[in-house]
Amino acid sequence: MLRGKRDSDPWIVTAAVALVVLGLLNLMSIGMTASAVRQVLFAAAGVGSMWVVSRVRLGDLRRFGLAILVVATVLLAAVPLVGVETKGAQRWLDFGLFTVQPSEFVKLGVVVVPATMLAGGYTLGRFVATLSVVSVPVALVALQPDLSTAVVLLATAGLMLILARVPLLPLLPLFALGIAALPLAVLFLRPYQLERVHVFLSSSADPAGAGWGKLQADIAIGSGGFWGLARDPLYGLRAEYLPESEHDLAFASVVYGWGLFAGLAVVVASLVIVWRAALAARVARTREAALMAVGVGGLFGIQAVVAIGASLSLLPQTGMPIPLFSYGGTAAIVGFVGIGLVLAVRRDGVERPLWAPPPRRRRKPRGVTAGSVTVTASLVVMSLFAWQLQNDRGAQLRAVSDAQMMRCVRLPAERGQILDRNGVPLAINVVEYTVSVVYLMFDDNDAAARRELAALLGVTADQLTETLGSRGEELQVVVGRVSPERARRIVDARLPGVLVAPSGKRYYPQGALLGPVLGHVTVADQDDMERWPQLALGSRVGKAGLERQYDALLRGIDGEQCMYVNPSGRPVATGGRVDPVRGYDLRLYLDLGLQQLATDALTEAVRTSGGDLGAAIVMDARTGAVLTLASVPGFDTNVYGPPADVVALAAQARAPGAMLNHVTQTAVPPGSTFKIVVAAANAVSQVLAPEEVIETGAAYIYGGQTFRNWQPMGPSNLVQAIQWSDNVYFYKLGELLGPAKIAAVADQLGVGRPSGIDLPGEAEGFLGTPENVGSIGATWYPGSTLLMGIGQGTVSATPVQVARWTSGIATGAMVTPQLAAEYGSGEAMQIPPAPPLPLPFADRLDPVRAGMRASAAAGTAGQLADLPVPAGAKTGTAEDPSAPGEGLNAWFSAVAPLDDPEIVVSVLVRGGGFGSATAGPVVKKLLERYLAQRPGSVPTR
Repeated sequence: MLRGKRDSDPWIVTAAVALVVLGLLNLMSIGMTASAVRQVLFAAAGVGSMWVVSRVRLGDLRRFGLAILVVATVLLAAVPLVGVETKGAQRWLDFGLFTVQPSEFVKLGVVVVPATMLAGGYTLGRFVATLSVVSVPVALVALQPDLSTAVVLLATAGLMLILARVPLLPLLPLFALGIAALPLAVLFLRPYQLERVHVFLSSSADPAGAGWGKLQADIAIGSGGFWGLARDPLYGLRAEYLPESEHDLAFASVVYGWGLFAGLAVVVASLVIVWRAALAARVARTREAALMAVGVGGLFGIQAVVAIGASLSLLPQTGMPIPLFSYGGTAAIVGFVGIGLVLAVRRDGVERPLWAPPPRRRRKPRGVTAGSVTVTASLVVMSLFAWQLQNDRGAQLRAVSDAQMMRCVRLPAERGQILDRNGVPLAINVVEYTVSVVYLMFDDNDAAARRELAALLGVTADQLTETLGSRGEELQVVVGRVSPERARRIVDARLPGVLVAPSGKRYYPQGALLGPVLGHVTVADQDDMERWPQLALGSRVGKAGLERQYDALLRGIDGEQCMYVNPSGRPVATGGRVDPVRGYDLRLYLDLGLQQLATDALTEAVRTSGGDLGAAIVMDARTGAVLTLASVPGFDTNVYGPPADVVALAAQARAPGAMLNHVTQTAVPPGSTFKIVVAAANAVSQVLAPEEVIETGAAYIYGGQTFRNWQPMGPSNLVQAIQWSDNVYFYKLGELLGPAKIAAVADQLGVGRPSGIDLPGEAEGFLGTPENVGSIGATWYPGSTLLMGIGQGTVSATPVQVARWTSGIATGAMVTPQLAAEYGSGEAMQIPPAPPLPLPFADRLDPVRAGMRASAAAGTAGQLADLPVPAGAKTGTAEDPSAPGEGLNAWFSAVAPLDDPEIVVSVLVRGGGFGSATAGPVVKKLLERYLAQRPGSVPTR
């Protein structure tokens, strides 16, 4: 006997045991302890089988291989009849204590039988016979369907043909036929197998559907790092998201749990087996033995490349295990038997007689080194790919892993209050709490818990059960709204999965008095989600008025209660909690008492005059602070609920100018209040000296048209024309100025553009010129300029715009109206108003102011003459086809004290008739109230 060489190979045995140990580590880390115990038993049986096979003589191995193939074929034939079905495929036979997968035994047969039949050299008969013997079990495997194993078997059979030095001429047609037949395999694929192919071929596979396995494999490998996450307390939950983590994606799983280090150990152990099998072939005494050894190594290599490539998404996820590493009793035994074959070949080679000639080179299998290098290169490249995946996308994939197992329930923040300048609440939160159940954390089958919660809610257990049953797909379901006392009892009960939070329902104590100003709150819709992308579904936001304008301050910051969920979406543990942050309180410049007075006076004016709507604004002429913003008829935003009062909403919608804030959203002809704008334009252009007296009379004929005065008047200068609102004077002045000069100054006084008040949806009004009237479908006639001179025709304005130009002319600077003064729940933060914008012609406006003073002292606004301070004013009676009755809008705009303006008041009554008679009393009441109190422009705390 030849001595000096060992008849065993500790390297290959150690590698095999290492694969088993790594597989057991994987099973233990993913919580499959029972399976790990079973795998140990199968591995022990495999080691025993390995030892037995390693001691068998080579001649006996021929019969052993043929017997395995025959038995496997018989078992495969029995699978369709009595096999166990999983995912639409029958692959296992159940023997009670254990199951057997016959296709694993075929792998050994496909190595040993071709090695035996082709060892004597190539002949057509041997070639055909080998194909015939191998094709039967392979076809049975493919029909299960187990195409991944069938492909591996075909690849192994092809490898054996190449190793056995079958000439290329018969091989090429065979390989070409196999490649051409690949598309036909689609006909045999089950839906889940087609999905796997689609995921591999398409980058657009839904990660929540067909692409789930690929995504989870990427997460596992990418976020595993070098040492893995098995020591992470949440690893057991993370591992649940990786499908087939014990079998198909075991490589991804071991990297997830034990890091890239463990993955490299699997690669190294597999390569040791491949190379030691190749080396065993070099010492084989016969060609048959060499083919067996290198065939076993090739089988291990092919399966390792396919399985690891699938885990890395470099190959389709075919369901291929890594021998000895992936879970499976049959595969473990077959793997160790394969190692035993290699050991038997090595032992046979070492024990050959001294007189036996060494094997000739031509007898050695073909391409052993090239094949081993190819497998090695493939696994090395895959290892580098895994490292690159971790390096480039590790943090991102770890974040995806965290996000997919977390579900958070929003804890709504309590909304801040809205207060008037003196701290009187205008918008408050209803003292009510919402009780919701995180359905899957609340044990609905616990009758005692259900009865306790029902009793705390004040409902029956049956009613609670019905509510929980109507939840649909929602994680959280609202089961009731309760008082603070009940809410406290529910919190103290500490029922799992039960959350208590403020209901978020808003209440407006003043009702319709401030509805147009405050607006209302409701659940966010699509437009709101686009405006505030960070909003959570179900958030309540301001939909109109100040609630919408200052929603970001009032809404606060929602909190959240997070839960860890398993892949089916069932919560399994409580996660972090972030408490909500209450919204800021918003304090206004608005004076509730003055608002009530304005609304009452305006309501009376509308009622007695036969008008249909009215508006009044009281504004600080120095800063723009809005003290009053009255709109009649108002609307009560409490009817928006929840729940909404549909009847009340419909009734309010039928009111004139329904659901509008008439101060900012109703634009009508301003009439004679616009004359001071025209007078200001004359101060800039000076086409007519203020002191020049011109004839006026009862009418002015222009271009064959008669333009009447509101009453016959004598000759007037500018001051007198403003004092008595002389239409003819302003017809002529408008004609002299022309529309361009009037529009230039009017634009600087804010005509035809938003005032900038801190309310949404403000109307722009309109300032018509020959250039832009076409945009409203109108025509500029010769008389249009004359009508522009008295605020008729193509001029429309809102009351807030009238107030701005009144204060602008009186003070020489334009202010921006502002309702909000400060915000904060503790120390208040000021909301500074925009600084006044000086008018470039402010120093030329004294004649206009003199006219306003004359009007208030002894003119159309003469009712203000008895105020304790001098006032300036302008009245207006505007023709308006949309107004009821005689179609006359009543306007009155005043500022006081005129010598040092503090306050401006502008009032509109649509359809109210003469401004002095209808709107004037409202203005006077408001000025008297203000002057009696003379508050500062900044609210006191």
